Amino acid sequence: HHSDFVPWQQLAKDVGAQIVMIDVDDDGRLRRDQLSAELKKGAKLLAITHTSNGLGTVNPVKEIVAEARAAGATVLVDAAQAVPHTPVDVTELDCDFLVFSGHKMLAPPGSGGVWGRIGLLERMRPFLFGGDMISRVTVEKTEWNELPWKFEAGTSSYVDAIGLGAAVDYLEAVGVAKIHEHELALVAYLLPRLSGISGVEVYGPKGLDDRVGVVSFNIEGIHPHDVATIFDREGVCVRAGHHCNQLLMTRLGVAATTRASFYLYNTTDECDALLGAIDKAKKVFKV
Repeated sequence: HHSDFVPWQQLAKDVGAQIVMIDVDDDGRLRRDQLSAELKKGAKLLAITHTSNGLGTVNPVKEIVAEARAAGATVLVDAAQAVPHTPVDVTELDCDFLVFSGHKMLAPPGSGGVWGRIGLLERMRPFLFGGDMISRVTVEKTEWNELPWKFEAGTSSYVDAIGLGAAVDYLEAVGVAKIHEHELALVAYLLPRLSGISGVEVYGPKGLDDRVGVVSFNIEGIHPHDVATIFDREGVCVRAGHHCNQLLMTRLGVAATTRASFYLYNTTDECDALLGAIDKAKKVFKV
């Protein structure tokens, strides 16, 4: 995801660091052989996607974190697509940092969280200044507030924070593991039907192992933006484009895909509606 690449790209330019990309296979699974080789060369930081927002692929993060930390690397896990859809435990993963977004888990847009080891957070300099992140100011120097306020500059978006807390409470009451099971049931229903349609190419894992309820596909002869427009007219909401991951699209050899993303409120009837919308799109474009 661009959010877990572009910041490192810009930082590397500023400090002279080198970024090494690890390839994925056709299902979006990380090339572990490449990763192991790079870790042996003395990588300082590993920034890894827990779950692909473009393909739904779930990486074996616990194993990867253990390997990276044993090699002396600090590990940041992008769990934005994981936290809403599958149980995530930072203690079990044993990572150094983990980030997630609220809008994918029923919370307000703009909300989210950063978890980090206290020792590392205490050593880090703040990157935003003002308001609550300050403990004491003199002409000569400024002392930072204790964690977590050290990184909370200005007036916090407390409305979003309350909304995020309510979303977490709700999802915990429902059970994230149950949500994951529900999503996989929908994937099991949709995938064989979708793959059986002439001219439709499905990307990502073809089975139910190590995945969440994200299904990306293309219809031959129809641009994903046109697919999404017709789907919208049919009452089906999908996402079309590069999904903030142009590097993945390049790896797949496409400019964009159409992506269906399941959550706890979706049903098999809606899967049928999506399949019907594909038939409509093919008729409109005569493909």
